[in-house]
Amino acid sequence: MIMDIGMYYLSTGRLGAIVAALLGLAGIVIGGLALTRTGSRIGTDSGRFGAVSALTVGLIGVVIGGLVVATSDGGIGTGNGRAGAYIALLVGFVAVALGGLALARSHRTTRPRPRQA
Repeated sequence: MIMDIGMYYLSTGRLGAIVAALLGLAGIVIGGLALTRTGSRIGTDSGRFGAVSALTVGLIGVVIGGLVVATSDGGIGTGNGRAGAYIALLVGFVAVALGGLALARSHRTTRPRPRQA
């Protein structure tokens, strides 16, 4: 007898897409904190740790989302997690972009302005 589990079944594709999306969302939060300079609370070196963390977590989310897209054998709506994986890819890329911007900002050196005479 075949059971029709339907939309309440948590397949490995759906689980992978959920994990990837949550990692990407965490990367967005960390990257946003590092970008607004409150990321210095996350780590030392002016938010550099937060920027690298956002890059890493976002990249892991992109890789997991890409694996779910590559290994799903059905289309969107079949329960393989493909739609969630596309969302996870988007969220992961945003996290990587925010982490990259925060890392670039932490590398900038501020030069003192010359005094006006």
